[in-house]
Amino acid sequence: MKILLVCAGGMSTSILVNKLKKWAVDHKQELEIKAIGFTEVDEEKPWFDVVLLGPQVSYKKKIIEDQTSVPVGVIAPYDYAIGNTDKIWKQAEDLIAEKAGLKA
Repeated sequence: MKILLVCAGGMSTSILVNKLKKWAVDHKQELEIKAIGFTEVDEEKPWFDVVLLGPQVSYKKKIIEDQTSVPVGVIAPYDYAIGNTDKIWKQAEDLIAEKAGLKA
């Protein structure tokens, strides 16, 4: 799976990147992940399966959705704060499946 994490500047998501990388290794999942600031989204989003926004930029979701065919979601504030990798991974999987028409 290729996940693009977006926050205001790309810094706060870097902690989450490391947690998700560890989760992927522990669960034998392939993962390519990158954390960026909102201003970089346009050039990066075509290379990823899903875009996940940090809660602090949730208001940008519609803008990104209108500009891409890649599924876009907002990480729940609590899951983001504690780095709940199980829920974040499932959210990414669900968004990809929904976009592919595999989930109602």
